[in-house]
Amino acid sequence: MTELDGVYLKEIVEHGLREFPNECCGLIAAHDGVPAKVFTMRNADASPVTYRLDGVEQLRVFDQMDDEGLELWAIYHSHTHSEAYPSDTDVKLAFYPDARYILVSLADRADPVVRSFFIVDGEVTEEELTIS
Repeated sequence: MTELDGVYLKEIVEHGLREFPNECCGLIAAHDGVPAKVFTMRNADASPVTYRLDGVEQLRVFDQMDDEGLELWAIYHSHTHSEAYPSDTDVKLAFYPDARYILVSLADRADPVVRSFFIVDGEVTEEELTIS
């Protein structure tokens, strides 16, 4: 089980709603394993069915995380018309086995669903996500 502050949850859901109908994406950084900052990022694909972090922006964010003593805690993105579960593409492109992947389903924009997963060697494992 992992815990996410409701302020951060609201920030990523609002990001998803702003980017709709395209998927949103970003990173959540932590300090000593506790989420501390959300980095909303640009979806370089600008697509309703895929996301890709912009490489230059990603390097800048990783440098900022290093400067602030933060570590990668989660990669998040939205699914605009499907459930909050990693797609085959999400699994194939999961390059950070130590990070969780948080998915926000906006299939019902009035009631977004948020779930958290680890994706390691193509295996998807859901973890219970509690909001504080």
